[in-house]
Amino acid sequence: MFDVAIIGCGTAGIFAGYELSRLHPELSVVNLEQGGDIYARSCPIVAKKVKSCINCKICDTMCGFGGAGAFSDGKYNFTTEFGGWLTDYLSDEEVMELIEYVDTVNMKFGATDKVFSTETAEAKELERKALGFDLHLLQARCKHLGTENNLKILANIYEDVRKRVEYRFHTCVTKIEQADEGYVLHLEQGEPVRCKYLIAAPGRSGAEWFSDICRGLGLGLINNQVDIGVRVELPAAVFEHITDVVYESKLVYRTKQYGDSVRTFCMNPYGHVVAENVEGINTVNGHSYSDPSLRSKNTNFALLVSNRFTQPFDQPYRYGKHIASLSNMLAGGILVQRFGDLVKGARTNEHRLGKSTVRPTLTAAVPGDLSLALPKRQLDNIIEMIYALDKIAPGTANYDTLLYGAEVKFYSSRIEMSNELETAMPNFFAIGDGAGATRGLAQAGASGVKVARVIDRRLR
Repeated sequence: MFDVAIIGCGTAGIFAGYELSRLHPELSVVNLEQGGDIYARSCPIVAKKVKSCINCKICDTMCGFGGAGAFSDGKYNFTTEFGGWLTDYLSDEEVMELIEYVDTVNMKFGATDKVFSTETAEAKELERKALGFDLHLLQARCKHLGTENNLKILANIYEDVRKRVEYRFHTCVTKIEQADEGYVLHLEQGEPVRCKYLIAAPGRSGAEWFSDICRGLGLGLINNQVDIGVRVELPAAVFEHITDVVYESKLVYRTKQYGDSVRTFCMNPYGHVVAENVEGINTVNGHSYSDPSLRSKNTNFALLVSNRFTQPFDQPYRYGKHIASLSNMLAGGILVQRFGDLVKGARTNEHRLGKSTVRPTLTAAVPGDLSLALPKRQLDNIIEMIYALDKIAPGTANYDTLLYGAEVKFYSSRIEMSNELETAMPNFFAIGDGAGATRGLAQAGASGVKVARVIDRRLR
């Protein structure tokens, strides 16, 4: 019988384990993770062994110590304006305190102290100019750890915490049962694990699994949104005057045609577009490095249209997977199209892409037609947003700007929880992106720390 079991080893699960082991080093804590440890994770595409996704049973890009964030470029946003819904449970002040604490832990293990801010005079001028075109710059401070540094920091945390937390990798939980003294976790292989306190931190790759588990336990779910869009790639010079000031600009625009919200997300100056596998579905993402020698000549960012569903629909995760699967069907993976071809109604082919002045960093992407994969409403919104961005970053709407699809951000149907992130079942907590409580590294880490402190208080 363990004192605490944590399911999932992404950012939320890591920080829950870290804080528990710091506050109570005598506790028996086990972390169950379907992927490998930080050293065993290796994507065949990143390792250049293959050119396109081969649908590994367990995706090393998404699963393992560090979760989906391990191969991200490590952006930590200090804000409550975006990055999750923790303020639905906690005060703004407590969320910010938790985020600041997560940052101190990262710095202890090697994170930079350099911060980009929207409070500078240059950022205020950018905000003023954007407002003139109905683009709204969300306020935040941002740290960029860099893809290569992010992995080193996670390895340092792993080496420290593994002394106090038992990690079981390649371990899949198939069922959760309530017992007299806590919970029993049934595994795909091996003896069941028993625990007094249970923390579910399933991550993005485990979101659908967790929703199914909650339904089986009779726990109520609240629909979360699903964000569908494309990843834009263009010359870095187009956004240089913005990324040099705030690094990652979160710009929100409400379209005139539909009144829908479109936002920029995950901006990667001098970055690389990459593919990732979410349970057999290929979606697109972006990375950027701190080391100048690893940078490209391009900047990439996502344009996402938010969709929130009402009853009776309760499967936004599966809806997003279906949209992404259409581009997979057409391209055998990630699809890429020039913006000018999309507007003109022409399919991008190898010949047309070869004439493009913007060279794709994701060379495995297949030229095609996004209008055959994404819903018309989303594409209309994205096109309108690109023309709006072109007013503050001239060149965004150039013919050769590249659009990759589909980019889908999956958020689990959020489980109903108390202000302590506890489910209706006693001492069973849910944290992180896969539980639908957060959607970014900073708030995911904060949710893990919060639950660890709740358990600490109950043990005292």
